[in-house]
Amino acid sequence: MPQAILLIQLAATLFLTGLIWCIQIVHYPLFDSVGDLGYTRYHKRHMRRITPIVFPPMLAELLTSASMFWFAPPHVPQWSIALGFSLVILIWLSTMLLQVPAHRLLEKQFARPAYVRLCRSNWIRTCAWTVRSALLIWMMWMQLPH
Repeated sequence: MPQAILLIQLAATLFLTGLIWCIQIVHYPLFDSVGDLGYTRYHKRHMRRITPIVFPPMLAELLTSASMFWFAPPHVPQWSIALGFSLVILIWLSTMLLQVPAHRLLEKQFARPAYVRLCRSNWIRTCAWTVRSALLIWMMWMQLPH
């Protein structure tokens, strides 16, 4: 069971890491190219479509990273479990306190300060998911016979 939890967490984290890099490098930078006329409609469609893609793996990642405290795979140090969980908490806090408020402002109209804040603050999640991916790959590697 502990290896299954680790595998589910790894799959969710790798998916989210790829997705956040695409959003950071491709999607968010294009927000300011939409134009004033269609922007609010574009943003609403973005939010409606991205949420069901992002929320299930984020929830799976949260639950599996928390469960690792009780179901730690063999050869995985406690510090790495705590670090992985701390990164998940950082991602959720960043999402709720920085990205969601910026999106709320942007759903009304394109506002450059909110847009810049969204693009810059999203680097927190991008970096945190990248570090989590490396950490979880290392945890999985620790499970292999040496």
